[in-house]
Amino acid sequence: MSTPTGSRLTLCDDMTIYQAQAQKEQLLAALAATPHLELELSGVGEMDTAGLQLLLLLKRESVQQGRQVTISGHSPRVQQILDFCDLVGVFGDPMVIPAKA
Repeated sequence: MSTPTGSRLTLCDDMTIYQAQAQKEQLLAALAATPHLELELSGVGEMDTAGLQLLLLLKRESVQQGRQVTISGHSPRVQQILDFCDLVGVFGDPMVIPAKA
């Protein structure tokens, strides 16, 4: 379930191909509704390349529309995907990476 709060959108669902179409519509509508959208991803348990493509689409659309998107609360899976694909810098959002024991 996703919950919009002002300019903040919290995703609690997986970001996989199975949710991609519905999430695409939701993300683009949220972007259109505010000049600065904060996307909270701490509740994302699974993410595949379809979810990554949604984040890249949202980033591209925000630049084209002169809007801003920030990502906060990166879940471990989101961190893993962004790091694996070397895309952390593309989004430019600070990520808190836990220290390994």
